[in-house]
Amino acid sequence: MAIELEGKVISENKLVFGEQEGELTPQQIVAELDKYIIGQKAAKKAVAIALRNRFRRRKLPPELGDEIAPKNILMIGPTGVGKTEISRRLAKLTSSPFLKIEASRFTEVGYVGRDVESMIRDLVRIAVDMVKQEKIKEIEAKALANVEEKLLDMLLPGRSLANRRKEPAAVDEEQKEMLRTRERLRRQLRAGQLDERMVEIEVKEKPAPPFEFISSNGFEEIGIQIQEILPGMFGGKTKKRRVKIKEAREILLEDEEKRLVDMDQVSRLAIERVEQSGIIFLDELDKVAGRESGVGPDVSREGVQRDLLPIIEGTTVNTRFGLVKTDHILFIAAGAFHVTKPSDLIPELQGRFPIRVELSPLTREDFVRILTETENALIKQYKALLATEGVEVEFTPEAIDEIAAIAEKVNQEAENIGARRLHTVMEKVMEEISFEAPNLVDRKIVITREYVQKQLSEILKDQDLRKFIL
Repeated sequence: MAIELEGKVISENKLVFGEQEGELTPQQIVAELDKYIIGQKAAKKAVAIALRNRFRRRKLPPELGDEIAPKNILMIGPTGVGKTEISRRLAKLTSSPFLKIEASRFTEVGYVGRDVESMIRDLVRIAVDMVKQEKIKEIEAKALANVEEKLLDMLLPGRSLANRRKEPAAVDEEQKEMLRTRERLRRQLRAGQLDERMVEIEVKEKPAPPFEFISSNGFEEIGIQIQEILPGMFGGKTKKRRVKIKEAREILLEDEEKRLVDMDQVSRLAIERVEQSGIIFLDELDKVAGRESGVGPDVSREGVQRDLLPIIEGTTVNTRFGLVKTDHILFIAAGAFHVTKPSDLIPELQGRFPIRVELSPLTREDFVRILTETENALIKQYKALLATEGVEVEFTPEAIDEIAAIAEKVNQEAENIGARRLHTVMEKVMEEISFEAPNLVDRKIVITREYVQKQLSEILKDQDLRKFIL
């Protein structure tokens, strides 16, 4: 049986990683990716199988499931053909912690640069933020109710119980009157009628910027943020401020969320999510391929590969949220491999990427489809942007075909940057309209082939200028 959730038809027993992991079939995964990435069926199929295998592993007995390593993927292809987008959309589809990082940012321990374990710490921080936001949504209603009560207490402070000297009947009547007043204020508060009224609240002083201890052997943050150890010195004090109610509501809500969210639980769930469903996209792997020459910038290439190896094979990394095992994190590596080739990687690292997929360069027909068919198509984006100015833009099929043809031509004659070339071409085509949009008399504009050629003619004639502009 199928149900519809936010426009997507999914199986009724769908789960999401961590708490509800997606029981999407490989065909459904590819169908979702097709909405955003044109072509590259082999790469989509590979990631769909890898994702489904995760779900299969979780249904196995723990003693067997722990033995099944993820099938890491190596994507080979030029820039701009969809390598990063496939990985990013895959992570969004499954609510998985996702980190994109360039292998060239790492250096062998002992050289200037980041150590490879920092990517696991970054991934854990991303997961903590994800889980924290989920927990905040769970307690949002309770937090808002508590904030409302606090604001009402500020607007209608309790009176001193000199009332005790009065007759019980008088006290009882006064309490009823206060309750009626409180409910009247509550209605006004919810209607926003009191947003501009000033109240006095206690706020914590802003903490100093976090100081991270970075040791000589590359351990960033072994947790040592000084304000966590000595909170009184870094933002632990409070002071009174007079603010408008709409601002006070935000300040109190933030404090209430911090009070209601159990950060120990968040940390545990985040680590579990990273270990079971984390995805790391390791770009520019070809930049660290090759063996050491002993001198120059290549000296640490093999060292970086050897540092990456234990992380990808499976090790335990110390983070300030706890120990994280990397055994079942899915690594998707990518590189153009123009100068080097996958066989230039050290054999041990080659063996950790058993699935190899080659992504093909994009054609003119692909560019037309990218401009028109994807969920985030550039044509749709420009139409929506100019619609905010009351300008209706229409592209003829011939204009779209011309834009695709120009993008393909420039990619062939200059550096091939794939679909990213469409962004520069489209920006030049739409530059004049975007600039004049607020003052246009004609509120409907049709973009034709002739208009596209006119906007780009001078640039296309001058080959040197084309290198800089397009």
